Formats: sequence, C-alpha cells, structure tokens
Amino acid sequence: MSLHIPRIPGIDFAAVGKQLGYLEIEHSDNENDAAVIPSPIAVLSGGDGPTVLLAAGTHGDEYEGQILLQELIRTLNPDEVTGRLIILPALNIAAVREGRRVSSVDRVNLNRALPGRADGGPALQIASIVAGELIPMADFVMDIHSGGIASEYVPSAFVYQGPTPELWAEKAAAVAAFNAPYSVVVKPMLKSGSISGAADRAGVPMISTELGGRGTVSLPILNRARTGLRSLLGHWGVLKDAAASGETASDGGARDAGRVATAPIQWIELTAQSPVHSTMAGILEPLVELGQKVRAGDLVARVHSVEELDRPPKDFFAPIDGVVAIVRHPALVNVGTTVVNIAVDHGTSYEKGNHEPS
Repeated sequence: MSLHIPRIPGIDFAAVGKQLGYLEIEHSDNENDAAVIPSPIAVLSGGDGPTVLLAAGTHGDEYEGQILLQELIRTLNPDEVTGRLIILPALNIAAVREGRRVSSVDRVNLNRALPGRADGGPALQIASIVAGELIPMADFVMDIHSGGIASEYVPSAFVYQGPTPELWAEKAAAVAAFNAPYSVVVKPMLKSGSISGAADRAGVPMISTELGGRGTVSLPILNRARTGLRSLLGHWGVLKDAAASGETASDGGARDAGRVATAPIQWIELTAQSPVHSTMAGILEPLVELGQKVRAGDLVARVHSVEELDRPPKDFFAPIDGVVAIVRHPALVNVGTTVVNIAVDHGTSYEKGNHEPS
C-alpha cells in the first residue's frame, strides 16, 4: 500500500528505493503570489526495518549537518538500508539560502515552532509537517545542529533528560554510538517548541548535536561526526554493517576519511546557572576557551566600552564550577547577551536522566 503526504508530492513513503523531492511550503509575498518554498527531502528504503528521521538546516547558519546529510543522500544506496531513512538536509530552506539562524521571510525560529500550523507562515508549515507527519512515522530521530554564527559549542551530542526511563536509556545508548567528545544534557522539555520536545511528546527516541559553530565548518569535527553518524545508524539498525565497520564514504570516495581516535565521552549538563550574561554593551574579550575547566568566581570574560573612552572594562565571572561549554563568537555584545555558558561536569558517566520533569 502506498503512503503519500499531500504537502510532500511525488514521495511514496511505502516504496522501496531512493526518492528525491520537496516539502511544498506555501508562501505569498510582494514578489510572489501563491509561490512555493521547496524544502528538500530524500527517502531511502531497503524494505522492512526501522524508520530513522534525519534533519539538518533547522537553523540556516549551521553547516556540518547539512554537509553530512547531503553526502549521505548522494553516496548511500537503498540496498545498504534496512528499513527507511527520511532525510531533510536543509529543513528551513529559506534560512539556509540566507545563511542565517532564521530567515527574513518570517523571522521564526523553526526549532521553537513545533507543533506548528498548517495554515501558518513557512516555518510553522514546516514544523507542522515534521511534528504531525514525519515524527509519527519514525522509530528514531536526529536533528544535527552547530553553534551557528553567534556561538561555538564543544562538539557534542545534545539530549533532553528523560522523559521516561525507557526513552532515556534509548537516548544514552544513541549518545554512546554517536561518540562525540561531549554529551550536553539539559532539563526535560527545555524548549517545548523544539524538534527534541516534539519527539519526546511522541515517545520517539531522539538525540541532537552541537558540532562547533562560528558559522563555518570544522574539518576535525566534521570527520568525527561522519564516523559517528554511520555508527549511530548502525546502532539504530537502519544501516547495514555500519556499526561494525566504522567507515564512511565522502564524495571523494575515501573510506578512512572519518576515522579518528576517540576518548570516553564527557557528560556535561547545562543548567539555569550556566549562562553568563553581559550587563554592558561593548566589545567582548573572552578569557576562557572551550572545554576549559573553571571554578566559581574565575574570570571568564571582559567587555570593553566602544564610545566611553574613560570607562574601565567590566569583568564577568563563572557562576559555578564546571566546563566552558559555549562561547559567544561575534565580539559586539549588548546588555543581556550570553557571553559564555559553564556546564556542570559529570565526567564520563551520567546515569540519572532526571525522568521527572523539573
């Protein structure tokens, strides 16, 4: 029996093989009457097995995931797949085209817009399709993020705690399979409008990532994520032999391009005490580096005034003991800008999962 979604014409989700198409997002503005914004989608199916939903480009200025998923679409054959891969490599296509976190078309953060609205603007329509049609099809979900233009993260898996012991166990196992240097843990339903939140509400195991940032591509992080992605897909049972081989194919055909030495995953937790906000407008001078361990009260950043030449710079200090997990990238800051985030360090294990929402 075929399975078609009206807003994704030409794709039969029940068919075996490789299909390429678009989410048709309706948009009417001064230049276009009843135009369509095409968000690309690929479906690769080898028959019976689990369904994995992979997304990137949820924010348009985050690039590692877009590269990884474009490569996967081009190099993977359906006969290598057990089950089905649904791949959205440039989910918020309007933001991707502009290289911005959100697009000028609607200025909506797609990762805060779920469950969306079918009759809303572009981001809300995409959110509606993802939450209402694609996540319910999936057995597992991954949304690949980086820090974007505004910030840089330690390269990490990114997971919401809980919401049940069973889902937490699935997430922890996926984190281990992806094997990023860090795993960032946040409270349950941190952002209810996120894809992670929608997956939790649907009871579907999901992990996200934060792969560097600065609005560029890190080759070491990209290479490690290539290997991690194939390993994760093998762990989820959708990619044949991937978990055992640890290999990846780039467009150049190099099978060892993604091989990197690995160390135990460092589990860190972002809490309400993690952000350090500037209370002064000016030029940021970061005084710590990503991954650096700090103690509460350590000097972590300084902001210099632009116009007031006789005003001394203002110092900012770590609110807690921990690890520098996120650093602001653009030097100009305003009152309220987060300049660094200090994460609680749980070492190489994190078991609790906090299954009760806080």
